[in-house]
Amino acid sequence: MHGLVIKNTGSWYTVKTDDGRQIESKVKGNFRLKGIRSTNPVAVGDYVDITVNPEGTALITAIDDRKNYIVRKSQNLSKQSHILAANLDQAFLMVTVAHPETATQFIDRFLATAEAYSIPAALLFNKTDLLTPEERHYQELMVNLYTTVGYPCLQISALDADATRRELEPLLAGKVTLVSGNSGVGKSTLINSLLPGVHLRTADISNAHDTGMHTTTFSEMLPLPQGGYIIDTPGIKGFGSFDMEPSEISSYFKEIFHFSNQCRFSNCTHTHEPGCAVRKAVEDHYIAESRYASYLSMLEDKGEGKYREAF
Repeated sequence: MHGLVIKNTGSWYTVKTDDGRQIESKVKGNFRLKGIRSTNPVAVGDYVDITVNPEGTALITAIDDRKNYIVRKSQNLSKQSHILAANLDQAFLMVTVAHPETATQFIDRFLATAEAYSIPAALLFNKTDLLTPEERHYQELMVNLYTTVGYPCLQISALDADATRRELEPLLAGKVTLVSGNSGVGKSTLINSLLPGVHLRTADISNAHDTGMHTTTFSEMLPLPQGGYIIDTPGIKGFGSFDMEPSEISSYFKEIFHFSNQCRFSNCTHTHEPGCAVRKAVEDHYIAESRYASYLSMLEDKGEGKYREAF
């Protein structure tokens, strides 16, 4: 029997079969022994084969080839990856410039990973209604930066459900969309605005640290009335990139890749070489210093052995 994995609670997967049933399934025991070094060898969005047991549950016996997936380094097991979702049409990263503040390095790592796995990405700047004039100015600078680089940016307030639906529904219709971001940026509030009947749990921001508290504890595909799915994922604090060679990383930063063609050396790392067009572009403000710093931090990850080979 064939179906789509629509929920992952850690040990169980909900598979929506081709005939419309939902069957609670587990991974077949020897499945993990096939060289897949991942905390979750099966991910939401995977199409799988299952064998149904007499009691009504099932075993997942095979995964279809994936169109793409988005992966990050597991926070607890650096030698393993954690697949956020598979077979995506696009990925939306929700960010907030305050309450809590999303670090530019987190944004850039997410975007670089989306580039690496050929997933179109966009940024949703949430909580616009809460910003001070200074914070609003900073957000405009951020929007200008990422729009110039080539990423669509939307400024929303997820609490304004009607406006949110008007702006996002045309972008989501008929597509499988991952929504990710730090805890507390408003993912659950956004999804409640788009799907009022879902009633995802939300929580207030921690006043002590101005950080979000996890309310989503598993990944789930939620069907949209206009067709397609939105994938809700647990909030993540960091985004460690996985399985990237140092020579590849510059190609996942669109503007760095653009200027790298003008470097004197074809294997330029854009860190110290003479005739480096990328460092010159940073000095001349054609490349944002924050983006260049994010690129360097990803190179440092590789140098410190935080990356591992693909398995």
